[in-house]
Amino acid sequence: MFLQLIDVLGTIAFAISGVLVAMDKKLDPFGVLIIGFVTAIGGGTLRDLLIGNTPVVWMRDANYMIIIITSVFFGVLFFNKLKYLRKSLFLFDTIGIGLYTIVGIEKGMEAGLIPAICIVLGIITASFGGVIRDILCNEIPVIFRKEIYATACILGGVAYFVLDYIPFTKNYATVGGILVVLLIRILAVRYKISLPTIYKSN
Repeated sequence: MFLQLIDVLGTIAFAISGVLVAMDKKLDPFGVLIIGFVTAIGGGTLRDLLIGNTPVVWMRDANYMIIIITSVFFGVLFFNKLKYLRKSLFLFDTIGIGLYTIVGIEKGMEAGLIPAICIVLGIITASFGGVIRDILCNEIPVIFRKEIYATACILGGVAYFVLDYIPFTKNYATVGGILVVLLIRILAVRYKISLPTIYKSN
């Protein structure tokens, strides 16, 4: 039940982040809906295909469609207010990756995969919806830039497994992993911490 709640919150956050990008690009209503939709389900769809969980979850549960459409409508309706909130796209994107990282990890654990592969699934779940969103909107995906993105997912995943070995309820590991992702991402942007590029000028 708790994992399902995390999944729903991540879906909402990513759908709204898709709307914010699409509206900035001045797409038509159908385009906004498509971008919001693929942002919300892109990573989870790829994850489910990789672990053989088919039909993928949003095709089996119509509630996801309702949640995404409602979130897109909310994002469009309050776009003018959201766009004046500095870093609103960053906020929803960060919340999304924090939540979806742990969802991906726990789906991997349910499939009986080793921790390292579970963390990879967490990264895929958290990032590939945003990758599809950015490609469709003619942007370089954030995960391929210098920003701390996948690294935050990795460290959050490691924190999850460390906390999972401590004799508390599993919810502590879930919440702890999410908070680590959020904290690292926020601190990296706040203090302009980034990975070095391999490009060298002549």
